[in-house]
Amino acid sequence: MPDTRRKRIALLATGGTIAGAQSATQAGRYTAGSLSADDLIAAVPGLSALADLACEQVASVGSQNMTHAVWATLATRTTALLTDPDIDGVVITHGTDTLEETAYFLSLTLPWCKPVVLVGAMRPATAMSADGPANLYQAVALATTEHAARFGPVVLMNDEIHAAHGVQKMAAAGVAAFASPNGARLGVMAGTQPIWASQVAASIESAFVSTAARIDVRQHAPHTWPRVEVIYAHADAQGEAVDEAAARSQGIVLAGVGGGYATDAVMAGLERAVARGVVVVRATRTGSGFVARNIEVDDDALGLMAAGWLNPAKARILLMLCLLAGHPPLAIQDAFLRA
Repeated sequence: MPDTRRKRIALLATGGTIAGAQSATQAGRYTAGSLSADDLIAAVPGLSALADLACEQVASVGSQNMTHAVWATLATRTTALLTDPDIDGVVITHGTDTLEETAYFLSLTLPWCKPVVLVGAMRPATAMSADGPANLYQAVALATTEHAARFGPVVLMNDEIHAAHGVQKMAAAGVAAFASPNGARLGVMAGTQPIWASQVAASIESAFVSTAARIDVRQHAPHTWPRVEVIYAHADAQGEAVDEAAARSQGIVLAGVGGGYATDAVMAGLERAVARGVVVVRATRTGSGFVARNIEVDDDALGLMAAGWLNPAKARILLMLCLLAGHPPLAIQDAFLRA
């Protein structure tokens, strides 16, 4: 017999533009995270008709100030909610600047057992034609859809559904700022109904993990998480920045030019970093494309790793979690090639 009870969705608010307020409707400046979770819900007509909502305020920050401590809280609280038989799904409101990073972090640390939808807005809540209410409405609708659980945490923005590992913020402004440049969106929302892009969805679904979290961070205080630095490659870059990063970190991600490359001086610095035990991953600053091993760089000889499809920000997260879990180098490289 089908389950006819009303869905119960937990809403975890972290701040961001979706909760931002201006001094005047037409003002350009605004303060992120000004509104509470209850304020957000009150601003969306018909939201209560979709599901029963349980609201919690986890943080009230612009996502440029997102921290590992907030990530740890989100992972712990969301895991608890996902194991609560009275909760059918979780919606997380978040600023857009680091939305893709939080989504990817959660995709590696949460059990994929119920829908988790991250949502934000490109315009503050008090703006004319604010996009937050429509995004939030559709996020709650998506979280009531059991099939959404099979893709892990997803991002819902501007009617589009994106997988956490592929989504990126591609523009500084405008409501169509998010895309999945290395693949395609999972689907779109037609009102309150998700329309899945069947081939893309099937490829993500093949990685479905229904039991335990992949990497459990709940037993590790955020201040103990391995430090991973990102080094940005550019013309005439020298190696001092690499040496400085290597002195204070356990991992380095190169945001390289082209297929993950840098000047000879930077590459020499990365080789020195590997010699002192720092794990180094080459990614690309270009915004899309696959970073392969042993093309213009002899990764085997230098002891470097290739980021595969991951951009530098997400490569930093995967490397940090692999180091936290104690994975050996071969397992870390395999994790990147499977990401």
